[in-house]
Amino acid sequence: MFKFVKKNKDIHAIKDNQIMSVSDGLAMDLKQVPDEVFSQKMMGDGFAVKLSSHIICAPVNGTITMIFPTKHAFGIRTKQGVEILVHIGLDTVTLNGKGFRALVKEQSIVKAGTPIIEIDKQQIEEAGFNTITMVIITNSEEHPIRILKNGKVTIGKDIIATLES
Repeated sequence: MFKFVKKNKDIHAIKDNQIMSVSDGLAMDLKQVPDEVFSQKMMGDGFAVKLSSHIICAPVNGTITMIFPTKHAFGIRTKQGVEILVHIGLDTVTLNGKGFRALVKEQSIVKAGTPIIEIDKQQIEEAGFNTITMVIITNSEEHPIRILKNGKVTIGKDIIATLES
C-alpha cells in the first residue's frame, strides 16, 4: 500500500532553466524507453527515470496544469512557458488509477522537488507494468533542452537537464 510521504529537506533551490530528477533512480535517454511514442520523441524531447522510489516530484518550479483522472501523468508549466508532461510508467493508464495517489491538486503552484504523485510501485510492477517515468518537454521546439546527466539520480540533488533559450 502507500507509504507515508515526508518532505525532502535536502532539496536545493534550482534556477529557472534547470530540470531536476522526478524521483530517485536511474536517468536515461528517451531512446532507451521501450515505447516508440517516447523513444522517437513524438511528444517532445526529454529524459526518462527508471524509478527506485514510490514518490514522483515536480521537476521544475511551476503550476500543475493537469493531473490525468487515472493519475498516471501530470502536466506542469513554468513561468517561462515551458510545458512538461511527466508520464509514470508504460500503458499504466489501463490501471484506471489503481496504485496511484495525487498529492496536490490542479493549479497548485509547486517548487521543484515537491511530491506530486505517490505510487504503489510493487502493485504496479506485479500487475506487469513498467514504472519507467518519462519527463517530456511538450513544447521542446520552442524550449530545447540539453541533457546533463544519465545514471544514478536522487530527488532534490541532481539536475538532469537545462533549458536552452
